[in-house]
Amino acid sequence: MTRAPRTLDFGWPLIVVVMLASGCEPPPAEKPAATKPKVETRKTVGKTTQKVLDLAEAQAKGGVVADITAERSGLDAVTGAYRSAVGQVSILAVEHKMQLDKAEHGSSPKTHAEFMKRIIQPGGPEGIALPMLPYYQEYAFDPERQGLVIVEFPELKAQREKETTGAAGL
Repeated sequence: MTRAPRTLDFGWPLIVVVMLASGCEPPPAEKPAATKPKVETRKTVGKTTQKVLDLAEAQAKGGVVADITAERSGLDAVTGAYRSAVGQVSILAVEHKMQLDKAEHGSSPKTHAEFMKRIIQPGGPEGIALPMLPYYQEYAFDPERQGLVIVEFPELKAQREKETTGAAGL
């Protein structure tokens, strides 16, 4: 049979009062285990962005080039079809602008900085506004292909799935 610790009128366990009175320090409180911050999702429908990552930097952070044409089933087929269509339209719009830019300058942008300045033109009147992708995907410039690709961050996707399933989620 386990007894609850005796407390004084103001709610402190007797052992802590005795320890403090004798000059002893109470034991340190246990620190909770370090947890990753929650993944912040974002609204995508009707939203645009001009954020395009450098592919090498995105891959260094765990990103992988996404296969936006992969077949899916169930509800994921519907949402996947939307994401695939959005991605393909974005890539086509950038390819078209790159063709016009190549005709004007004689060559395509070779670096991320050049791509951003000549093609995306953030904040400029002729800048491209790309449809927003889900929180676990970003656009990136691939200098080898000289074009836009979609990078997926599997760790973000997996962490969010853990947050929204089981007792803690849906």
